[in-house]
Amino acid sequence: MKDIRVQEHLSVAKVVELIGSSPASWEEAVKNAVEAAAHTIRNIKGVDVKRWTAKVENNRIVEYRAVVKIAFIVERE
Repeated sequence: MKDIRVQEHLSVAKVVELIGSSPASWEEAVKNAVEAAAHTIRNIKGVDVKRWTAKVENNRIVEYRAVVKIAFIVERE
């Protein structure tokens, strides 16, 4: 018979991909993505920035964008 206590310590993580944006900076775009995710996701453990992009108008950056992957622990009942 397996020891149930060992299985209780195992965790499962899930990763979602989001795009954050900001008129000020790429750093703020990442921060905004994490803050927005935190409204509906608990146990966020990390963020991986996959790509930086920007919206340009009249030869100026008007919006910074960050494509991020956010990892969080899946809750068990």
